[in-house]
Amino acid sequence: MKLHHIALGLGLAVGLMAGASAQTTMRISISTTQTSHQGIAIDTFAKEVEKRTNGRYKIQTFYNGALGGERESIEAVQLGTQELAYSSTGPVPNFVPETKILDVPFLFRDKAHARAVLDGPIGDDLLKKFDSKGFKALAWAENGFRHMTNSKRDVKTPDDLKGLKMRTMENPVHITAYKALGIITTPMAFPEVFTALQQGTVDGQENPLPVIMSAKFDQVQKHLSLTGHVYSPAIFVMNKAAFDKLGDADKKAFIEAAKEGTKANRARVDEDEEKGVADLRAKGMEVVENVDKSKFVAVLSSVAADFEKEFGKARLDAIRNFGN
Repeated sequence: MKLHHIALGLGLAVGLMAGASAQTTMRISISTTQTSHQGIAIDTFAKEVEKRTNGRYKIQTFYNGALGGERESIEAVQLGTQELAYSSTGPVPNFVPETKILDVPFLFRDKAHARAVLDGPIGDDLLKKFDSKGFKALAWAENGFRHMTNSKRDVKTPDDLKGLKMRTMENPVHITAYKALGIITTPMAFPEVFTALQQGTVDGQENPLPVIMSAKFDQVQKHLSLTGHVYSPAIFVMNKAAFDKLGDADKKAFIEAAKEGTKANRARVDEDEEKGVADLRAKGMEVVENVDKSKFVAVLSSVAADFEKEFGKARLDAIRNFGN
């Protein structure tokens, strides 16, 4: 009798081990906190992948730049040392130049317009451009419209920006535009930004409200201007070889999981934006809500011509007029 139990126990143990070995663990990372709009994106993605593959794939989630800044994590995915990453599009054009077009200032009317473009044929076409660069882009998500903060003064017009030292993303389109506004641009990876603001290495930065809130920039920045100068998408990327190894059903599971992550992420952006201004005011920030965007657009007309040359007026207009 005892022998039978031992054999049964061994059989169970072997069965469990086989089950465990069939589970593949992958990693995904973000530069911001777990409680942010990016955190909910990757947490939802991880939960959905596990559910949709019946636990055969487990996604380990890393926050706060624990595996490096956005550029480093995208590089790691391209090299295959990390399977997945979720990033704002800040550093993405350095890997997939076609995505640069999304960073053109004042390209999108509002969130609904931006989301419609990314969820439609234009967005799908851009996702395909990742394939030849060693990535599988699973889905577009969202960082939000970017606003400016600084420690020096209220920014109401482009003149107020002249001479401000601002941290920018490592993004060529942004840097060109901000220089045209008279900003002294200082490209820097996100995990370094808080300290740079705290120490006065830079006067300001620009990011969507959900990022400003989750990074607690209110502790080191006095002034916020709702410039909404650039819409910042985000993206789920996977190493292409790792994706190609998946069976068809699992490929679908990963893509669907990323779409669910996007849904949760956008809902959170909406929530953050709704309460963000009041929240940051309560924490002592001075908020300029009525920024005359036409003045910013006018100052940027010189670089707008360069962007038309670079991207083609027809392509920019296709985005601008989408859904109209």
